[in-house]
Amino acid sequence: MLLNVSLKLLLSIALLEVSAIAQETKSTDSQAAIARGVEIILSMQEGEGKDQWPYEGVYRVRGAIPIGYQVGGTAIAGNALLLAPDYGDDPDRQAAIKRGATFIVNSIDHKLMAHHFEARYDVRGWGYAYGLNHLLLLKKLKLVPKGLNDQVEAAIRFFIDGIETTSIPERGGWNYARRAGFDKPGAPSPFMTGSTLQALFEAVSQGYRVNDKVITDGLDSLEAARTPIGSFVYSGDQGNRSRAAVPGATGRMAIAESTLYLAGRSSIDRVRSSVDAFIVHWKWLDARRAKKDTHKPPYGIAPYYFYYAHYYAAQAVELLPENERQEYRNHIKELLFSVQLDDGSWNDRVFPRTANYSTAMAIQALMMADAPKPARLQGNSSDTP
Repeated sequence: MLLNVSLKLLLSIALLEVSAIAQETKSTDSQAAIARGVEIILSMQEGEGKDQWPYEGVYRVRGAIPIGYQVGGTAIAGNALLLAPDYGDDPDRQAAIKRGATFIVNSIDHKLMAHHFEARYDVRGWGYAYGLNHLLLLKKLKLVPKGLNDQVEAAIRFFIDGIETTSIPERGGWNYARRAGFDKPGAPSPFMTGSTLQALFEAVSQGYRVNDKVITDGLDSLEAARTPIGSFVYSGDQGNRSRAAVPGATGRMAIAESTLYLAGRSSIDRVRSSVDAFIVHWKWLDARRAKKDTHKPPYGIAPYYFYYAHYYAAQAVELLPENERQEYRNHIKELLFSVQLDDGSWNDRVFPRTANYSTAMAIQALMMADAPKPARLQGNSSDTP
């Protein structure tokens, strides 16, 4: 969606609103907020071994938070702790990361992380994608906890294999909701596909073998999901216009365009437009923040898109020309501080536990300028697993 006159006008109005929001904000000290976020995340590590930060949503498996949410949430919280300043001087964080990484690598033995899905709705793919992302970040930063090197390598291969195995037949991409079953063609989810592809790009950049066709099919599915106005459908291709209006799509536009751009299939204009759309239509995301239920009218926005959208909008900003970045960073920062809770946390769900995930995503968005850049897709070495 290239900027046109009407979008430019809406963006100008939205930026004035952002500035007004910022003036009402109690504090905009990013470093203090990040430090407080680290404290909150550390205090929320749970489980028998105090080794995880499970993401809590409405979905349950036999009444329990599914293992995919446990692994994915732990990975996201762990990334925030790794990337916050002075990790090397913080033994509490180092110990927490070791416990979390141990949980993630041990999860590959859990029966519900196997590469065989029987249900038609299954979220273990989030564990594959973000578990892989976290372990690759540990390797990239040379911070794999002592004694875990072999287990980390085994888990990385396990997660890559799981992602490849669960790619949607014929159509490519990924989705946790597969009404026809995981062995049959279904409708890809752009926001799950983008996140998963970025983990695979990083794996390729670190020398792991990933099936070329799985990546190509995933990228094809993302392009097919882009509508003529630049939004992305909730699932499937542009023929399915359900929830495809721009205000309802801003939570997935940045991840989709950024992922395509990293693979040479998008443009700076499209990436910029995804960020502009996020700012212009932010109020619609905010209207669903910490509300009950998921996809509600008028735009079918689910609360779980809220901090996900901030994180990937912040990532998209860092792909823009350098002279444009600071102004966008400031806008995203102002929006984040406008919804920070009184205790210094952030939360986009009605579940208190999910402050672990939301706070981790929020402080990572604040730290994005200094974070490792996402891998671009280059020269995958193999078309076989």
